[in-house]
Amino acid sequence: MTQILTRTWQPETLQTLCAQGLHPLMARLYAARGIDSASEVDYALKGLLPYQRMKNLTAMAARLADAIATRQRMLVVADYDADGATACTVAVRGLAAMGAIIDFIVPNRFEYGYGLTPEIVALAAQNRPDIIITVDNGIASVDGVAAAKARGIEVLITDHHLPGDVLPDALIVNPNQPGCEFPSKNLAGVGVMFYVLMALRAEMRQRGCFATQPEPNLGELLDIVALGTVADVVKLDRNNRILVDNGLKRMRAGRMAPGVAALFRVAGRAAHKANTFDLGFTLGPRLNAAGRLDDMSLGIACLLAGNESEAMPLAQELDRLNRERRQIEHGIQDEAMAFLASFDPAQRYTLALYRDDWHQGVVGIVASRLKERFHRPTIVFAPGDEGEIKGSGRSIPGFHLRDALDLVYKRHPGMILKFGGHAMAAGLTIAEHSLAAFQQAFEQVAKGLLDQHALTRTLETDGSLNARELNLQMAETLAAEVWGQGFAPPTFRDRFQVLSQRLVGDKHLKLRLAKDGVQCDGMIFNRVDWLPEEVDAVYQLAANEWQGKKELQIYLQHIANG
Repeated sequence: MTQILTRTWQPETLQTLCAQGLHPLMARLYAARGIDSASEVDYALKGLLPYQRMKNLTAMAARLADAIATRQRMLVVADYDADGATACTVAVRGLAAMGAIIDFIVPNRFEYGYGLTPEIVALAAQNRPDIIITVDNGIASVDGVAAAKARGIEVLITDHHLPGDVLPDALIVNPNQPGCEFPSKNLAGVGVMFYVLMALRAEMRQRGCFATQPEPNLGELLDIVALGTVADVVKLDRNNRILVDNGLKRMRAGRMAPGVAALFRVAGRAAHKANTFDLGFTLGPRLNAAGRLDDMSLGIACLLAGNESEAMPLAQELDRLNRERRQIEHGIQDEAMAFLASFDPAQRYTLALYRDDWHQGVVGIVASRLKERFHRPTIVFAPGDEGEIKGSGRSIPGFHLRDALDLVYKRHPGMILKFGGHAMAAGLTIAEHSLAAFQQAFEQVAKGLLDQHALTRTLETDGSLNARELNLQMAETLAAEVWGQGFAPPTFRDRFQVLSQRLVGDKHLKLRLAKDGVQCDGMIFNRVDWLPEEVDAVYQLAANEWQGKKELQIYLQHIANG
């Protein structure tokens, strides 16, 4: 069952936003998302939160400036997802521009696991670094930092994940660490690294370093920052929207990294119309495919490429891996659905599945698909090291997945060998023989934390559009905003007459719709059953371009009457 709700807003807030010059519909959308001043949707870079408020950041900037001055060798150790790849790219490009001796490694996830482990330190030591810099990982790497210290290697940690009870013995920059008063806790790993570079540049400027070398323009990294921020599905608070908006503007102006341009080309998307959908659902998955199936060094090499002819073969290989990833994912999803043929969501609070031939690299995506279908916290496991299985989980609103795993960990000592993550996504390792016990323990935790309201799928809409608002210009206005996680893309609910419908691509319906005298094309994906003559639909507006002609198109997301 799906409950459809309409977002609410305060009339006085709406009046204020309109008085400040915002279009009435945009004012309504912003008011419903907690915006009470037009200044909150001003995305000039000067509005970024000051780096001085982040714990340890000025100390890390000073340490990096010293290391650059004394020609110490630095090695970035990256995570293997899109955030890790973009954070590594920003670190390498940014630090090199400051004059650093810099290199990177990104360990294979299947061989070395997650974070700065002692095994990864041994691998890193082959490069003979003086300093290891972690990006998008390290906050839980207590043993890895100790192993590095034993080898005489200093570790600087930049991360955004939630800390455990014990912190590594290292200089840490992470807005989520205890005692950090940085107002935004939502920076992605790439955003944290960008802040490190801002602080470092200010430190080197103060030292007079740029009297003898050019001062780097960090704005040139914002396309990479935007890609990693959106792909990591962090909350798009104002600070993140500033970073993403400025990155998108670089893409639309053609001033992006050659690797980003190549990814747009292989995906068949137009960079001059770049939006958050492109980053999250087109470029991000191609970048992630390398870490899921192969080696994320490929993705980083693409982003670091100096020209598009160098980047294009790498982007094409990422595109091939993404197609392979989709094929594997669909196979596992079909097998999981066969498992769940008799599954009744009303009888269960959670899902936890495993098969010994599933691929570790795609179980997170499968978990996401199953979570969407059944609206239950879902964990999908695949084989890990000998006798172990590794799970990737996705959650629903109102159920903090990492905290739930922490409860299982504390109530059943020894059951979970390792875990970490966020509210909506987390990973863990258990012994294979513990699966049944874990399924039961996870279910019990969920029963204690979830009520029937949380277990009911909810669709929030922004109400109805009138005929004056149902047009191409409004679709383009909406497309220019930075919508995403925590700042939901607008959806609307109205009744439409279905004037015509036909099947396209064997599984989608192409429609001609009418409302209040306005006619437009519509699409509903993954549906082959004919619609009734009139539908009550939840939908989004889009500006569709075909053969040089732009027109309004409506994407139907949910049909309330069938």
